[in-house]
Amino acid sequence: MSAKKRQTRHPAAHRIRLLRPRARKRRVRRQRTRKLGRLVLACLLLWGLIGAFYAAWAWTFDLQEVARIPESSLVIDRDGQLYTRLSGENRRTVPLDRVSPWFVRAVIAREDARFLRHFGVDPVGIVRAALRNLAAGGIRQGGSTLTQQLARNTFPLGGQNAHRKILEAALALRIESVLSKDEILGHYMNRIYFGAGLFGIETASRAYFAKPAADLTLPESALLAGLIRSPNRLSPFRDPDAALAQRNLVLRQMEEQGFITARQRAEAQAEPLMLTAEKPRPPQEDWAMELLWRELERVLPQNVLDGAGLKIHTTLDGTMQRAATGAIEAQLAAVEGRKGYPHAKKADTAFVDPQSRGGTPYLQAAAMAVDNRTGAIRVLAGGRDFAASKYNRAYFAERQVGSAVKPFVYAVAFASGLDPATPVSDDRLRPGELPKAFGNYNPSNSDDTYRGLLPAKDGLIFSRNTMSVRIGAMAGLERVRETIVACGVGEDVPLFPSIFLGSFSGTLKGLTTAYAALANDGMAASPHLLDRVEDAQGRTLYRYRGSVQRLLPASAARAVAAVMRETMTRGTGAIAAAFGYRGEAGGKTGTTNDYKDAWFIGFDDDTTCGVWVGFDQPKRIVDRGYGATLALPVWAAIMMAENAER
Repeated sequence: MSAKKRQTRHPAAHRIRLLRPRARKRRVRRQRTRKLGRLVLACLLLWGLIGAFYAAWAWTFDLQEVARIPESSLVIDRDGQLYTRLSGENRRTVPLDRVSPWFVRAVIAREDARFLRHFGVDPVGIVRAALRNLAAGGIRQGGSTLTQQLARNTFPLGGQNAHRKILEAALALRIESVLSKDEILGHYMNRIYFGAGLFGIETASRAYFAKPAADLTLPESALLAGLIRSPNRLSPFRDPDAALAQRNLVLRQMEEQGFITARQRAEAQAEPLMLTAEKPRPPQEDWAMELLWRELERVLPQNVLDGAGLKIHTTLDGTMQRAATGAIEAQLAAVEGRKGYPHAKKADTAFVDPQSRGGTPYLQAAAMAVDNRTGAIRVLAGGRDFAASKYNRAYFAERQVGSAVKPFVYAVAFASGLDPATPVSDDRLRPGELPKAFGNYNPSNSDDTYRGLLPAKDGLIFSRNTMSVRIGAMAGLERVRETIVACGVGEDVPLFPSIFLGSFSGTLKGLTTAYAALANDGMAASPHLLDRVEDAQGRTLYRYRGSVQRLLPASAARAVAAVMRETMTRGTGAIAAAFGYRGEAGGKTGTTNDYKDAWFIGFDDDTTCGVWVGFDQPKRIVDRGYGATLALPVWAAIMMAENAER
């Protein structure tokens, strides 16, 4: 550089040269700051838009659904006891004031310690959970509040992803703005799943401890609160040690949060695990419930049935029903266990299609009991095992009725003026006693003996075939046939003397209903299982209005019923005492040709019960397989269960 240029340079030029790099750095920093600011602002705007989007989405949900907690419809027996529930979630809702305060505290300590202080979403809890998960190297703790859990338990929000969590949080904020903390707690506790098909604290308390939720103790409350996060894995029915460990963890959390003292914790931890003796049973599926559905569908619209929460009061007697199913299996297993039994046995039979009308290859039975005056069904067992065969043999199986028809033959004769004490011959039929049109019809007595003249009633008491044919002929073939059809004992009844001995088919339902009319002075009521239906608020939606009709003259029905009571003391039903039955009753055995069907139908002052035993594809059951030895033992067990309740 020349001397002249050096002389004209500004004296501070060297300082300017030093400042230029600094200015550039400041400009770069300002640019970066502005970019960062724009980025932060963009992020805030983006999150604001996202928040606004999810908040708007949350407003599309109907919060009234939070309080619409689905309950399964309960099926109540005649004594007001729970028989079973229909399909749906096994839940009984209760208000918060009917939940033990110990359980409320245990849930808060376990699931959401800051529940009373947050506004639906708990930032402190989220940060704490994140730090603990980071330290554990995986997901060990969630940050969801009780309100968030209530949101996802109420609405379908999708799977485990960020989208669901944001929507869940938005819904939680909205729920908190509308509902009080007590309302949130109440709805939450009625929605909790406790494993083993149990929903809601009331259902869980009754299933695990056989008591209402209001009576839960501190250790019981802590145990149930410990199930919430993994109810199936921690179920005390499945893993009692794991359940106890979780209970003790909840107790420590309650102590740490000031809900209980150290002494209360120690005493509660020392308590042993005391559960009910039985696991909760799944919904009962049997022929009675299948019939109940049919009756419900006839009287209530489908949307009402789908709404659930109903209390369905039935006429079923739970004790007698259980006695019937137990007695059927015990009796048929005993028959199959006889030496030389020639048929397939249930225990040795492979799978059979439960829906098949062809039935099963092994021995079957059916039982039905009704109230004499109202027709209310007390027992309905359509077979041996509903899971193996759903065919309702009590209602739909048409089998030869055999000697079970005889009371109606005698009823027509008594109505026509025959005195029960009038002598009638028990000898073989002589030529000319029956019209020629009936050919050489000449049945024998089952024991192949003939006793001469006997009182007419003895033909029914001892089930004498020759006497019954003579008495039927006296009454008139057409009148007897009309009465059989009118009483519902059979439909396709031929005009032939063999009908006096039951040579036609009928159902157990028809016979049982007709016998009930004999016990009720000739008046018959239609059998029904449904008594009334109430909704969740206790309003009656349906009530059965029964009607009765006269089938037989009162005097004839009373006369036959009186004779049938003698059958139980000195006739074919007297063996009931050997099976333990000591009550006063009337009844009649029924045995068909070649021992293919065995019947017993009998009544006391209140109830008539009928039992049938046989194969779905008719064949001889066993040699000399009389109704008195095959069907009567089941009848006796059912009726003894009725008497035990009195």
